[in-house]
Amino acid sequence: MNEPIGELLPPPRLMMTPGPSNMHERVYRALATPLVGHMDPWFTAMMGDVQILLRRVFQTENRMTYPISASGSGGIEAAVVNPLEAGDEAIVCSNGWFSERMAVIGERTAAKIHRVVAPYGNTVDPDDVRRAGRGHKIKLIGLAHGETSSGVLQNLDDYRKVADELGAILVVDAVATLGGVPLDVDRQRLDICFSGSQKTLSAPPGMAPITLNPRVEEIVKTRKTPVQSWYFDFVPIMSFWGSERTYHHTPPISLIFALREALRLTLEEGLEARWERHRQNQHALIAGVEAMGLQPFVKNPADRLPTVVAVTVPPSIDEAKVRAQLREEFNLEIAGGFGPLKCKIWRVGLMGYVSQRSNVLLFLGAFEKVLGDHGFRLPAGAGVGAAVHSYSEAGAVAAR
Repeated sequence: MNEPIGELLPPPRLMMTPGPSNMHERVYRALATPLVGHMDPWFTAMMGDVQILLRRVFQTENRMTYPISASGSGGIEAAVVNPLEAGDEAIVCSNGWFSERMAVIGERTAAKIHRVVAPYGNTVDPDDVRRAGRGHKIKLIGLAHGETSSGVLQNLDDYRKVADELGAILVVDAVATLGGVPLDVDRQRLDICFSGSQKTLSAPPGMAPITLNPRVEEIVKTRKTPVQSWYFDFVPIMSFWGSERTYHHTPPISLIFALREALRLTLEEGLEARWERHRQNQHALIAGVEAMGLQPFVKNPADRLPTVVAVTVPPSIDEAKVRAQLREEFNLEIAGGFGPLKCKIWRVGLMGYVSQRSNVLLFLGAFEKVLGDHGFRLPAGAGVGAAVHSYSEAGAVAAR
């Protein structure tokens, strides 16, 4: 007879990964509150709270703003399959694993997908997008605001200009940026924008906040053919998350409770303050890494994603063994590269609740120790010292 399965006791990891991120204790408390039915009047009224909070974080007045009951990849799928149908053409800016996923999903519709490709670690040139659209009737341009596979940030305003010239809607993957990087859906005129709950919002995995403007609502309502996905079809969801609250599916009730609290925390801090916190911690971490003799993978500082710092692995260092020792010795989790960047980079997450000065300094001290154990020679304390100096400089600038 088998022994009974024991109590669930996960190790207390510091999750400095590109997601999921650690959560504030208030989010854990919200996650543990009692369930109610998803058609209970109390719950359907509370759904409105979540939509109000999401609109404030996205900075939009869009009626259709809600959390998809799916991971960030579900957000990609919903954003692509709803507007595209047979005969349509779209451009996808592919410069990493997740932006490429948008192209792959697009190819599973009956639309024609034009890729505009840039190497990992680089942004896609908007002029290349403009050239790719010439002579075509482009319906959609899609891109990742922050590409977590390589730590790249792209300037959305550049692509909005191109989309206007081509008459296309702009679809933005903000999975790694919402709540940590400046983003204003209405001012930047983003037609569809989606994110992930487990990243910079620091809520549990399993939800993909999304917002779509009236232009997109009209596109999906006037499609000639049904959306290929029943689950992600925006039209019935408009009734579920609209004023009717018509049943569509059973949403993850506890996750919605937790997301609501994470959004409250985001707005209590203030979006501008939150963006600045992420920027300062990114600068300090990069200063520390460079002082240790390591190089950021993204060469252009303006293109570096504040929520995920990619660091090039030095020759002769086994990146997986370094990550394993950080996890085993310090209970600290970072990520490696994958796809073409497998074994070539470390990816250090500075997302939401994790993006704190104390975590940056802890990571740099632990990283220096582990690298030394693996034979990488560097000045003792250089990384932590450089990061502290970066914080001091940031404080001096703020005080002026």
